[in-house]
Amino acid sequence: MLNQMKAMGAVAGLLRDRDKLKAAGVQLKQRLDDTRVEGDAGAGAVRVCMTGRGKVIDVNLAPALIASGDADMIAGAVREACNDAIEKTQVKMREEAARAARKLGIPNIDGLSDMLGGF
Repeated sequence: MLNQMKAMGAVAGLLRDRDKLKAAGVQLKQRLDDTRVEGDAGAGAVRVCMTGRGKVIDVNLAPALIASGDADMIAGAVREACNDAIEKTQVKMREEAARAARKLGIPNIDGLSDMLGGF
């Protein structure tokens, strides 16, 4: 309860300086857009590259996988690689959000990310 009150106080303080908060949000989005995260499946037979915000920018399939002609196996491997990339992207989002919060003087308080949208 005390940690949540601290978090609310930190957020309230930021709301008084909206320009600083807005600039931090723009910087965070840009860093995530510039970040590349790769997920893979099938021992590297499928690789999916995403931005830190979760936009798929590249999908690579190994020629041997394509040659197999097994559509179900290919679909499963693509799905697994996407899920792997999504998990890595979520970790990167949390790390970048925590870094932005530290720059704004917000302490590392349990529950703060949930209050700010669940990063």
